Amino acid sequence: MARPKSEDKRNAILAAAAEVIAEQGLGAPTARIAKVAGVAEGTLFTYFANKDDLLNALYLDIKAELREVMMANYPKHAGARERAQYVWNQFVDWGVAQPRRRRAMAQLAVSERLTEHTRATGMQSFADINEMIQASVASGALRDHPPAFLSAIMSALAETTMDFIAREPANAQQYRQAGFEAFWNAIARH
Repeated sequence: MARPKSEDKRNAILAAAAEVIAEQGLGAPTARIAKVAGVAEGTLFTYFANKDDLLNALYLDIKAELREVMMANYPKHAGARERAQYVWNQFVDWGVAQPRRRRAMAQLAVSERLTEHTRATGMQSFADINEMIQASVASGALRDHPPAFLSAIMSALAETTMDFIAREPANAQQYRQAGFEAFWNAIARH
């Protein structure tokens, strides 16, 4: 009889995958991921049918974490700028605090190994933000760009902001605000 799967082992594998991918890229061997997770390589494949399944699960795991961070106390009834600033600050703070997961996500986001279903599921996690974008476009507050394009602009500027904060933590607030101003100026109608 097969043993029931352990959520702790699954989480350890995902955490190890983020760490190893951040260090070695998407080509990192599953044997290394299993070793860092403290499980046998065969155990890894008990939880994930193949490496692509692992990568897709890791992407969704990080997206779920991001959603939790970005949507905790989300000011749903505030103006577009205030909501955008809140999301920006949460995202930047998460990225500075989680550099390995941020690097892993950056690699996963451009990977051809992610399925369209995984990408769509990851975007659905941010339905409240997408609704805010659509309403803000309709009201004329934001430029009429697809949410995925706005997300890509945000990611690129946030990555730069996070890099500068990591190098100069004493100037974190200055960089966080300057990055947001650049983002807002790129997406808002003036």
